[in-house]
Amino acid sequence: MDFKNKCFSPECINQAETEYCPACLAKGGIKPYVNEQFENNFKYHSPKEGQPERYQLIRDKSKELAYLINGNCPNSREKSLAITNIEQAMMWANASIARNE
Repeated sequence: MDFKNKCFSPECINQAETEYCPACLAKGGIKPYVNEQFENNFKYHSPKEGQPERYQLIRDKSKELAYLINGNCPNSREKSLAITNIEQAMMWANASIARNE
């Protein structure tokens, strides 16, 4: 689908590249839905005061657990998945801080 005409009116001659085409909206065009969570999740979140230290704490504890599992579990698909899931948990925990503060 071509999203250059954001009013989604196939008859639009304005080829609006803004949030919606005012001319087509006045004729019954549809204003696109904006998902606020998507807007937040897919933007850059610059670190705020105190956050980098908390990110590092989460990374350090995640690494500690990864070493524990690596040293105590036999090499296997399950071990690889456990370490992958630690990485995911670390990233999601840090995203939680970045996205919601």
